Amino acid sequence: MRIKTTILFSLIASMGLASSVFAAEKADGQSLAFDRKKGNCLACHAIPGDPKATSPGTIGPPLVKMKLRYPDRAKLRAVIWDETAVNPDTVMPPFGRNKILTEAEIDLVTDYIQGL
Repeated sequence: MRIKTTILFSLIASMGLASSVFAAEKADGQSLAFDRKKGNCLACHAIPGDPKATSPGTIGPPLVKMKLRYPDRAKLRAVIWDETAVNPDTVMPPFGRNKILTEAEIDLVTDYIQGL
């Protein structure tokens, strides 16, 4: 699946459309992260600097400098998929294990969060 995506993005980039595709993907990840029926990251996390992030929660850490905190995308994705695998006492929902988000949605949210 990743190989097909890479080929698709290579074709899009060669046509000069890459920036709009990547912007749409980020918007989708943000939409999912802010959606109360899906990611709902704002229920527990602050996302400083994002004007759409009103009334954030204070249960989890603020989502800042995520690329520095999680340089390995796979580790961040694993936290989103099921943080209880590493921290059984976490209050973070296992979005993948409980099928709150699909695999594709977890990828979009991961990309958005890691970009913060």
